[in-house]
Amino acid sequence: MRSRWMLSLGSLVFVLIPLGGALGATADPSGPLSLQQAVGGEWRDAAERSRDADRHPEEVLTFLGLEPGMTVVEISPGSGWYTRILAPYVNRSGGAFFAAGFDPNDESAYAQRGLTNFKTQFLDQPDIYGPIEVTVVGPTSEGVSPEASADLILTFRSAHNWVPSGYAEKVFADLYRALKPGGVLGVVDHRLPEDVEAENGVRGGYIQESVVVALAETAGFVLEASSPVNANAADTADHPFGVWTLPPTGLTAGFGKSRDPNFDRTRYDAIGESDRFTLRFRKPARE
Repeated sequence: MRSRWMLSLGSLVFVLIPLGGALGATADPSGPLSLQQAVGGEWRDAAERSRDADRHPEEVLTFLGLEPGMTVVEISPGSGWYTRILAPYVNRSGGAFFAAGFDPNDESAYAQRGLTNFKTQFLDQPDIYGPIEVTVVGPTSEGVSPEASADLILTFRSAHNWVPSGYAEKVFADLYRALKPGGVLGVVDHRLPEDVEAENGVRGGYIQESVVVALAETAGFVLEASSPVNANAADTADHPFGVWTLPPTGLTAGFGKSRDPNFDRTRYDAIGESDRFTLRFRKPARE
């Protein structure tokens, strides 16, 4: 059933490859991984691991309810920072992992580069990451996974893109439809203070928490809990190049411009990564 659904998406990449191969010394290569082992996996390079202190992946995924054997959908995986943790953990536990990202029909260089990188980094390495079912999230996509198939849907620092692009309501409706009754939606994003005036509650890559809550509740979700795990009181959310002024992007000039060697990054590097809200929503078990 799942394969037929995926093939109906036409030009989407669809990969189902048997697990196999060694995952390093962190765990028995034929057995399941604990979340701690997945976070500590040697397939994650030193640069990625160095960000754990700011992103707290083990604490975040525990709070959002990740468990063995789940069907998990990651929305807009980007460079795959969380995918490197999630895909091995989910697949080695007997679950199923979906990655909902760029539309292959999007001819922009940015989208095509993202698709190519994801294929190289993840789809072409099934011995590490296992089978990944690739779908699309966007204004005209059919859905992020089959209806009522997912136990857990996760999106990290993406909602601030959907609102100004005009399709946030559609995405949240897609996420609601994809979740099983009783399933969980986890949302992490850069927090814009509620007292800041901003069009649609979005500015410089930051988004007001109330905007995300309203979108989710309109789709039918219930806000179950929030966590301060990714809070950063030092972040004032008013930087010259938006959230991208902060690590890890560390802009010293606007996007598309050459780096400014005279820009003093001392203050911004001291702040660290952004102040982020971490929200757990649930689709009602009965509607």
